[in-house]
Amino acid sequence: MSEKIVSAQDDGDLQGAACTAASRLLSTTDIWSDVPSPLVAPAPASVSPPPREPDPIVEALKPVETVTAAAITHDRAPGQWPPRKLSLALQGGGTFAAFTWGVLERLLEEPSIAIDNISGASAGAINALLLASGFAEGGREGARARLNRFWIRLMHEASFRSLMLIGGFSPAGSSVAFGPTLRSGQFDPFDLDPLRQALSRDINFSALRDARCPKLLIAATRIRDGQQQIFRNDAVTADVALASTCPPLVHCAVEIDGEAYWDGGLGGNPPLLRLVQDTTSSEILLVQVTPARDSYVPITLAAIDRRLDQIAANAALNAEIAAMEWAQSQAASSLRLSRIAAEDFVDGLAQRSSTDLGRGFIRALHRSGREAAGRWLGQDADHSAAPAASGQRIVALEPVLA
Repeated sequence: MSEKIVSAQDDGDLQGAACTAASRLLSTTDIWSDVPSPLVAPAPASVSPPPREPDPIVEALKPVETVTAAAITHDRAPGQWPPRKLSLALQGGGTFAAFTWGVLERLLEEPSIAIDNISGASAGAINALLLASGFAEGGREGARARLNRFWIRLMHEASFRSLMLIGGFSPAGSSVAFGPTLRSGQFDPFDLDPLRQALSRDINFSALRDARCPKLLIAATRIRDGQQQIFRNDAVTADVALASTCPPLVHCAVEIDGEAYWDGGLGGNPPLLRLVQDTTSSEILLVQVTPARDSYVPITLAAIDRRLDQIAANAALNAEIAAMEWAQSQAASSLRLSRIAAEDFVDGLAQRSSTDLGRGFIRALHRSGREAAGRWLGQDADHSAAPAASGQRIVALEPVLA
């Protein structure tokens, strides 16, 4: 499969866009900068400008902490591949996240690659937590064993609880997918204790505070205002993991410190801009498991529901990638985003259900993830050459962004 590179070099039109000093845009590694818009004239010294209401879009994108370009550690020398340090963005998508299991397993077999930051939502968050806690306790082999044990258990249990653990449900059609199970009384969706216990079997949450643990950004969605909440290592608990995978139509919410949360994939699947802000690596790998493309127009209720879920799952991600493309057109950056998409390696994925716990299907996803990661690692050194001064390049295995 050929590699395709998109470079945002023509910023002529963007230079004409009006922006205020409050919304100044930074490089991709430092999302905002101190460069004011050339179209906004400074106020006279004797006149104080009137107070300005904050722009909600600007506030949503503005990072909590400012990271200057000088603070970024670039660990890749020109021509070096694979990179010495890598940050990961892991998308959620129910059982499709078994593809990510394969990707992570293959990456962990590369001793020269250090994992810096990992962001995740829903099933992506569970994969991130499994890798991080296993790595803190047993290094690469510990992480691989933790991921393997969790996914094999899911295959053998093949229960509604298993799907709850990885967000494997249809937000718009949970009653269709799971109505008989709920009506039978086999599972109480308001009793979270079995889910906490299941997670605690495989994730040592105290190990996430260990200095050897990769830095985590686990997303949940605040019900009160619909905003994304990022939980880092010292704040991650079993309840945070449950909140990140919480199905709105199956049980009410997960409460953390008096705040109610739903699935993290609703606000960012996975969180990307916050990862860019926090990373000290020059390479970010996005693992996208929810299909973006479907050549069929759905007709049945189940097919329509499935396609709506796929579109919704990728909407926030597409918006964050678009913001990064705009940022890269404004300032040169050596930070690069690569993407591995499951649909490029699994035929007909858009027609499959993210609630499919069939062992053959999950094993196939796992094998495809390993293959995809191997192809990504096997790219020649030219792939990792330093980006041109015109800006960041977004690199992906086919297909690339439209």
